Amino acid sequence: MRILQLSSGDLVADRRTGYAAALAEDKDFSAAAELMEQALELVPGWAAGWCLLGDYRNEAGNAAGAIAAYRELAERDADGVFGAGLKLAALGAAPAPERTDVPYVETLFDDYAARFETALVDGLGYVAPARLGALIDAALVGQAPVARALDLGCGTGLMGERLRQHAQRLDGIDLSAGMIAEAVRKGIYDRLEQAELMAFLGGADEPYDLMAAADVLNYCGALPPIMAAAAARLAPGGLFAFTLEQHDGEEPLVLRTSLRYAHSGAAARAAVVEAGLILRTLVTAPLRQDRGQPVWGLLVLAERPSDSQN
Repeated sequence: MRILQLSSGDLVADRRTGYAAALAEDKDFSAAAELMEQALELVPGWAAGWCLLGDYRNEAGNAAGAIAAYRELAERDADGVFGAGLKLAALGAAPAPERTDVPYVETLFDDYAARFETALVDGLGYVAPARLGALIDAALVGQAPVARALDLGCGTGLMGERLRQHAQRLDGIDLSAGMIAEAVRKGIYDRLEQAELMAFLGGADEPYDLMAAADVLNYCGALPPIMAAAAARLAPGGLFAFTLEQHDGEEPLVLRTSLRYAHSGAAARAAVVEAGLILRTLVTAPLRQDRGQPVWGLLVLAERPSDSQN
């Protein structure tokens, strides 16, 4: 499990960092950045400090200053847990990673696990698992539970709670050991494993009749490799239900300043078809709130053709 160590080890620097956080809470990001600059004069090797400085400069509208801070961060964060590459890419200063930034995502959710449901469901009105679950319910109404289902990026088990009724066996995977520990407490999975999505799909030994990925693929980048890997693990007639954050531009995907990818509906359709799957449903819906505004997404249901359809 990766937990961020945010103390600089210097009491004066930590005190200034605390004052900076209070200023940031009041939206005075320029003043917060000035205090972080002073803190980093005392502890220039402190990776978390460079991350905070970049974030405050970015919020203050100082993109050039943020880029400079994130470049320092990249030099000092040997493990890559602060996502410097993603932050630089979101500002147009580096190419976006082609796949999941594993150290960053793992650390993010390890740090978030204990408060995940309270912060996301209660605080941000998170409804992606409920909306995706309703899509699956409608597709499988009147059918007996499938033999095997897989919850990709299972988190604390919010999606798994919806999948359980549809599966004789339910597996879950997640990058974060902290999330896996929270999911274990619910007792709804037959198997839980800490694993990266593409690596797991590439090594799975038996096909799944139902797979779901709620609020997961927005951390994974381009869709075609993911769709191909998912299609290879689906049994004939199997379903893959997933959410995406949506954008309306011409690009297949964009990396937002939230460090999450957003995909176009056209790109989602193309990736599903290219993988040899049948697109059964693609609808738009709000998935959660961000700063008081709805985050619109795509709810997608794809099917691997059965032997009779081939």
